[in-house]
Amino acid sequence: MSKVKQGIYSFLRGSFLTDEFALKNWKIIFFVVFLLLVMITSSHNADKKVIKIAELNKLKRELRAQYVDTGTTLMQIKMESSIRKKAKEVGLAPSKTPPKKIKVTLNRK
Repeated sequence: MSKVKQGIYSFLRGSFLTDEFALKNWKIIFFVVFLLLVMITSSHNADKKVIKIAELNKLKRELRAQYVDTGTTLMQIKMESSIRKKAKEVGLAPSKTPPKKIKVTLNRK
């Protein structure tokens, strides 16, 4: 049997895990498995953060639309014509006579 075939056969049998240098191989295997677990965990955490960012962006757009809508409603309420209309419903009307200025003079002695 050639060395290449023998090497493949011994690898498939798992003799690299049971021979005299197996401790070195096991250390490397555990290290690689540990790195894979760290990589998978960080990947899941990144996915969770991306999902959270998407949810917050959606909420931000909804709140921005509500803010603009509320601002528009407020501007309509503050218009002079709507204030006159509401005052008329209550029974108030604009004054027919213009206001008079009151002048205060102080006498200092």
